[in-house]
Amino acid sequence: MSQYFTKEGLQKLKDELHELKTVKIPENIKLIKYAAAEGDLKENAGYHDARERKTWLLRRIEELENAINDAVIIEKKNSGKVEIGSMVTIMMDKDKETYEIVAPGEANILENKLSYQSPLGQQLMGKKAGQEFNYEIRDKKMKVKILKII
Repeated sequence: MSQYFTKEGLQKLKDELHELKTVKIPENIKLIKYAAAEGDLKENAGYHDARERKTWLLRRIEELENAINDAVIIEKKNSGKVEIGSMVTIMMDKDKETYEIVAPGEANILENKLSYQSPLGQQLMGKKAGQEFNYEIRDKKMKVKILKII
């Protein structure tokens, strides 16, 4: 199943995959060998922790490889409508916010990266600057106006 990414978002996945394969896995293999050398594996918490970490690392590598293989890069079209890759400035009640609309795998509210599949992202998609709509979150209704789309 295709997964949508911006060029930058896909590059972040590729960078993480490279880091896992070239740094984290080799470090983990050394740690497993070191812990195994300490003796009795039944009672060796360091060994078991390192093996669990290896399992997590391998699972993450598989997730990243699948996402990269299924990736569809979204090119910004500058259509004047909100789309993946758009920077959208909105007025929500009296608060002005700017979000980048991204794929779910890139979403990070601390960086103002909003998934197009999030409730607000869904309502923004396809709209033009100047459009308004009502948005409800936690039983609070707010008026949202799109001020600018880049």
